[in-house]
Amino acid sequence: MNVTRQIQMRTLIAMASILLLFACSKVSKKIPENGSAESGFDTALASISRDNIQSSINYLAADEREGRMTGSRGYNESAQYVADKFAAMGLEPGGTEEWLQQVPFITRMLDVENSGVTLHKSTGDVNLEWAKDQIIYADRLRAENRIRAEVVFAGFGVHAPEFGYSDFDEIDVSGKIVATFSGAPATFPSTERAYYSSGRTKAAELVRRGAIGQIGLMSRLAERLDPWENWTQNLGTQPGMSWIDESGKVADFHPELQGDAKFNRHSAEQLFEGSSLTFEEALNAAEEARPLSTALGIEVTMYRRAEHERITSPNVVGILRGRDPELANEYVVYSTHLDHLGTGAPVDGDSIYNGLYDNALGVAVTIEIARSFASLSVPPRRSIVFVAVTGEEEKLAGSDYFAHYPTVPSSAIVANVNIDMPMFLFPMNTVTGYGAEHSSLEGLTTEEARKEGFEYIPDPFPDQVYFIRSDQYSFVRQGIPSVYLAEGIGSSDPAVDGRAVLDAFFAEHYHQPSDDLSQPIEWETALRFSRAGARIGYRIAMEDQRPTWNEGDFFGEKFGH
Repeated sequence: MNVTRQIQMRTLIAMASILLLFACSKVSKKIPENGSAESGFDTALASISRDNIQSSINYLAADEREGRMTGSRGYNESAQYVADKFAAMGLEPGGTEEWLQQVPFITRMLDVENSGVTLHKSTGDVNLEWAKDQIIYADRLRAENRIRAEVVFAGFGVHAPEFGYSDFDEIDVSGKIVATFSGAPATFPSTERAYYSSGRTKAAELVRRGAIGQIGLMSRLAERLDPWENWTQNLGTQPGMSWIDESGKVADFHPELQGDAKFNRHSAEQLFEGSSLTFEEALNAAEEARPLSTALGIEVTMYRRAEHERITSPNVVGILRGRDPELANEYVVYSTHLDHLGTGAPVDGDSIYNGLYDNALGVAVTIEIARSFASLSVPPRRSIVFVAVTGEEEKLAGSDYFAHYPTVPSSAIVANVNIDMPMFLFPMNTVTGYGAEHSSLEGLTTEEARKEGFEYIPDPFPDQVYFIRSDQYSFVRQGIPSVYLAEGIGSSDPAVDGRAVLDAFFAEHYHQPSDDLSQPIEWETALRFSRAGARIGYRIAMEDQRPTWNEGDFFGEKFGH
């Protein structure tokens, strides 16, 4: 071989070596030690323990915690328990006061004797009875107010130009009390239907159009899913709560809306008497997702008095620092709600609403995921925040506060993984991820869940609008791609109908004292679900790119930054 040929060969070999080294470095950066022995991730997954989860459940769902109501002694004991667990596993305190982020609340309790609703009918005034006929809600801030105004019926109270739908065409609600059905048209896609079902969305639309009060009506679907008896079971025993922002304003308070009530079917029928539209016709239109609005030709007086109190209740926050020099300054947030309903009306002599499934189990799973991550020999690239939030049962108050005032830079939060009320009542072979379909998280969630033997399915309960009923929605509203990892309905046992099992639980035990330590847990499913939850967060923490909203997505366009 001549000298020139030798030089050419050496040059080619050197270039090939450089390219090979560059390629290897790119590969190792893109999928660094994911599930490998070097990171310890396989070992961490294998360490997820039934005993650890059971131990946390036993403490959080015990009668001694008295149902963990926001602001209560039992809740504060539970918060300290979570903080102690975070400290023991070596996480870094992530609150504003060590492990805690205190959330300021204003509570409200209606003075029933000095509050009410009167229908001014052509045949005379009708006073509707509290709890039997109507529920009037205490004002979030004012001690007392009274209005009298004409009532206008406006379907679902939805204005959705994206879907060519509006309940406000050719109807003027300015200066009126507006009666609307709960929910939104069933023809809408699942999560968009949930968005338009939100009381927050509806109130903002009413204020924008000049309404001064609102009356909630129950559709046939609403009556089936959540009967009037459920609404009145603990009525008057527990205060409502709203968080207060740093300027002193009450969250989601609209002073323009001076009256707010809910009617049962009998009261709704009286409201529609004498109008051009019967209540049955309105119910039919709701079922058919057909706009049908009209003035009802009746005036209503709504008056109320309330007592208010200022309290605080903490979120609990722990941080596992990432290792990547750049990506460690970005954060994946795991959320789970620590509160439940406290004590209330006795059922079969039991007045403690322990909330084992809702959500002691979700907290216990999240603690165990955090412990497994803390045991890694090599931390993930991004940092991970674990937050047990207060006030989920108060319209997502604690997570809403954290999402508005995160204890890490808000722009650095790349994703939220929410664990709330995972149901392990049967051998499960499917999961869903509420909200994941709006971002790159859906593909990731599908792949990681499959590694634990779960097939990913779309929302199996669109009527329940779960998307807006758990804490990931607080992060979505701040433009953060999120997934609420939850059970599916598929059973690996052909003799078990998963949907029937879940339906039975929600009918008999959801938000009841019987959701307690007597409830069964299918542990093989619980452990696989916990590992799937860990895989999802770890994958997000390891990838080069942060999750992104899908092109032209409804929520990405509405909330994404």
